[in-house]
Amino acid sequence: MKNKLLWKPTQEKVKSTSLYNFIEYINSRYQLTINNFDKMHTWSVENRENFWDGIWDFYKIIGIKGDKPFLQPKNNLPGTRFFPNGKLNYAENMLKKNNDHTAITFWSEDKIKKKITWLELKNQVSATANFFKKKGIKSGDRIAAYLPNMPETIIMMLASSSIGAIFSSASPDFGVEGVYDRFGQIKPKVLITTDGYNFNGKEINITQKVEEVVNLLPSIDNIIIVPLLNSNERYLSNKVILYETLLKKYETKILEFQKFELDHPLYIMFSSGTTGKPKCIVHSAGGVLLKHLVEVGLHSNACENKNIFYFTTCGWMMWNWLVSSLMLNSNVCLYDGSPFYPNSDILWKYAEEEKFNFFGTSAKYIDALSKFKNKISEKFSLNKLETIGSTGSPLVHESFDYVYENIKKDVHLASLSGGTDIVGCFVGGNPISPVYRGEIQGPILGMDVHVFNEDGKTIKNQQGELVCIKSFPTMPIKFWKDDGKKYHQAYFDKYENTWNHGDYILKTENNGFIIYGRSDATLNPGGVRIGTAEIYRQVEKIDDILESLVIGQNWKNDTRLVLFVVLRDHLSLDSNLTKVIKNKLRTGASPRHVPSIIVQAPEIPKTKSGKIVELAVRDLINGKEIKNISALANPECLDFYRSLSI
Repeated sequence: MKNKLLWKPTQEKVKSTSLYNFIEYINSRYQLTINNFDKMHTWSVENRENFWDGIWDFYKIIGIKGDKPFLQPKNNLPGTRFFPNGKLNYAENMLKKNNDHTAITFWSEDKIKKKITWLELKNQVSATANFFKKKGIKSGDRIAAYLPNMPETIIMMLASSSIGAIFSSASPDFGVEGVYDRFGQIKPKVLITTDGYNFNGKEINITQKVEEVVNLLPSIDNIIIVPLLNSNERYLSNKVILYETLLKKYETKILEFQKFELDHPLYIMFSSGTTGKPKCIVHSAGGVLLKHLVEVGLHSNACENKNIFYFTTCGWMMWNWLVSSLMLNSNVCLYDGSPFYPNSDILWKYAEEEKFNFFGTSAKYIDALSKFKNKISEKFSLNKLETIGSTGSPLVHESFDYVYENIKKDVHLASLSGGTDIVGCFVGGNPISPVYRGEIQGPILGMDVHVFNEDGKTIKNQQGELVCIKSFPTMPIKFWKDDGKKYHQAYFDKYENTWNHGDYILKTENNGFIIYGRSDATLNPGGVRIGTAEIYRQVEKIDDILESLVIGQNWKNDTRLVLFVVLRDHLSLDSNLTKVIKNKLRTGASPRHVPSIIVQAPEIPKTKSGKIVELAVRDLINGKEIKNISALANPECLDFYRSLSI
């Protein structure tokens, strides 16, 4: 059965997009007659060298393309180099503009509002890069930011990239152990941090945490302090310089961009680390540049003077994705703090005032708005809003309904899925195709995405493993300090020369996708595989339930389902509500989706980027202790699950 059509762009809208212009460019360049997204995608994966060459020229990448071949070897997973004879600098491609138009807009809840022009951005990057060079920082050295989602975080990244250093970031809500688990592995020479941040209307001072982190990291030679709270506390170390002082002392009009091979490291990013120390994933400057031009430029329609927003922290890959909007000459809109303070309207107030063209957030945020029954369209004028992006977890069918009924009728709803592993997406939205209820629109251009069964055969209209069978630019260069074994085990062990991402997914009749959760969290009662998202979709339709988590408990040589539910305030799980839940699952899904046990929980454990952590609860219920809780936003809630006897 086909899902309901919810939105279709007019021909006028289609022709106004960068994607349409790119298709016309490719048609003219290669004498083709591509006239829709599916055909464009097929061509992009069957003619990958021409496709990526076309991206380079269409977006006028600043750099040296080099001679052919542009992919070498053509399809090694891992191992293919893109433009192996080329050179570029990521920051140079981000700082093409140099005028008094706004480059970055920043809100810290309702406390701080700030704008930075392209000229100011370039001047501050120049001074910071000059400081790095004067302090002896060179290509390949690591620079770490322990900062809120503020403009200076972008400035530090661009200054780092301009000299070929490797940038890494963690958000200030991480505890000392969480920061050390990440930065302790990569041994940064520079730490950029702050005095604190705003969250839920409160000022959170992190001075003490910073001092503890610095004491644990002897590799740090220089510390830059970018105050956000303007507290009176000061660091006494002679390694410290205030950012304001740095800008004055190291001011320069000279900003040099050293060009490097495309696989030169740009970022070290971290896996969530819920099953051990986080993996340190090294991503290349050229790979990120190419991939984000496709995703942010073509799929998300970021271009000159557009206002692009994604609700994220500096510890989530969507920050790295968002800031790439600068290479499209768009204005990056940053927000730091709670999306529900002073109330759930705050982000939409921001969207209205700053005339967002792209509004990105998590699926759980949209779910929460739906639970609050917040009628955004009745309160805010969102005339400029073209696209709403959602990622982090599957966006359920009912949340599609909520967006079109309560936020905006004529909007492109783009559900995305990928990960830190590729600092981008496998599947996502595109602005020239229809949106069907509950479906991700299709694959990303250049990504040869398939759904495999256990035998490695492509399937459709059946659930299976999300895989990519051809190389792509943001395959990690490596894991830091890994001989290649862990990297290979993470993605390439299951299917030969194929990236296995670990998502449980279905390809629909519309050539869209529905994701049912992580493969390692897939339930298997009686030998039947069930995606966790199938259960969440049914359970969270019930008005009394705010959110839920389901795991498989080992039980009498089989697996039984245990469902945890968080209820609205002052409600308790009684026999009537238990019957309602079981009946909802039995009729809305199937009898095998009905849990053996339902437990009321005070809170669901989540990562700092808002993803629920099924594996941690599963391990506790099955008698295993969790190796690492520093990645969790609310580790204290695990005590409840640890104490259960079921």
